[in-house]
Amino acid sequence: MMSTASPFGFYGQEAAADSGRELTYIAAISEALREEMRRDPNVLVMGEDIAGDFGGAFKVTQGFEAEFGARRVLNTPLAELGFVGAATGMALMGLRPVIEMQFGDFISSAFDSIVQFAATTHYRWGGAAPWVIRAPSDGGIRSGPFHSQNPEAWFVHTPGLKVVAPGTPADAKGLLIAAIRDNNPVIYFESKPLYRSLKGYVPAGEYIVPLGQAQIARAGGDLSIITYGAMLQQALAAADKLAQEEIAAEVLDLRSLKPLDAEAILATARKTGKVLIVHAANRLAGIGAEVAALVAAEAFEWLDAPLQRLGGLDTPVPFSPPLEDAYRPNAEKIYHAARDLARY
Repeated sequence: MMSTASPFGFYGQEAAADSGRELTYIAAISEALREEMRRDPNVLVMGEDIAGDFGGAFKVTQGFEAEFGARRVLNTPLAELGFVGAATGMALMGLRPVIEMQFGDFISSAFDSIVQFAATTHYRWGGAAPWVIRAPSDGGIRSGPFHSQNPEAWFVHTPGLKVVAPGTPADAKGLLIAAIRDNNPVIYFESKPLYRSLKGYVPAGEYIVPLGQAQIARAGGDLSIITYGAMLQQALAAADKLAQEEIAAEVLDLRSLKPLDAEAILATARKTGKVLIVHAANRLAGIGAEVAALVAAEAFEWLDAPLQRLGGLDTPVPFSPPLEDAYRPNAEKIYHAARDLARY
C-alpha cells in the first residue's frame, strides 16, 4: 500500500516548525533503541565497544549500560560470525537482540550465521528469529573500501530476511521500532553520511513506519526518481534544481527493500512514464535492477522512455576524495540524468 503523503510531514519543514522538535538521523536511531528497551525487557543491544561511556563507534548507545545494565548492553569480541550466531540463539529463546555491526562492511564476516541459519529458521521448522542487525553503511565520507560499502543486495537476495534503509530521521526511528517488533530477522541499513548532517522532524513517543511501504517524498508528473537511503536527499536536491527548469520530478523513497512496495513503484511509473532509479551501491546487480525489471514487466506500456539506472561504479569504494566523487552518485549527477530523461 502506498501513502501519498506522510502523516508526520517527514519530508517537509512545516511539521518541524510547528512541533519545534527536530533530531539528527543518529539521535533518532538512539531514541528508538532506548524507547524499545524501556518498553520491552526482552530487547537488548550487543556489539563491539557499545557498553560503558564509549557507546559504540558512533555513540549510539552511549549511556545505555548505566540505564539498562550489563545484562542488556553486551560488549562482544571482534567475532561477527560468533555473536550473530549467539543472537540467533537468544532470539529463538524469546529475546529480541539488536546487533550493532561497527561498520556494515564487516557484516560479511557473519554471512553464514545470517543467511544459512537465521534466514532459514522459519522455513525449516517454523521458528521465529526476531533480531535486528544495525549496519552503518554507505560512503561519501572518505573512509575507503572497508568502511563505505552498500551490501544490501546480498541480503535482499536471501529468502527469509527483511531489509530496510531509512533516508530521514523520522523513518530511521519508525523503521527501527518496526524492525525490532518484527518476528523475522531484519537487516537495518543506516546511512553514515546522514548521521549528523541530516536533521528533521521526528514525532515524540511511540510510532512505527510499516515495513514494505514506500513513500512519495515529492510529487511530480514529468518523471519518477526512485531511490532510498542517503540518495533520497540527493534526489530531492536534484528535483529542486529540475523544478527551476519547470521539470516536475516525483521522488519515491523505497524505505523498505524487502519486502519491496511493488504497488508504489508501479504507480509512479504509470503516472509519469519515465523512470530513473538511483542508489549509492554499485549499479551492477543492485536493487535498481530488480526495480527496473518489475517496471519493465508490469508497466512497460506506460513508459515513454527507456528505464534509466544510476549507481556506483563497479569498483571498490575509493579512499581518494576525487575518485570517490567520481565513483558515487550525487545531486548533480542525478540532475543531469533526470534532465536528459525528461527531454527524451
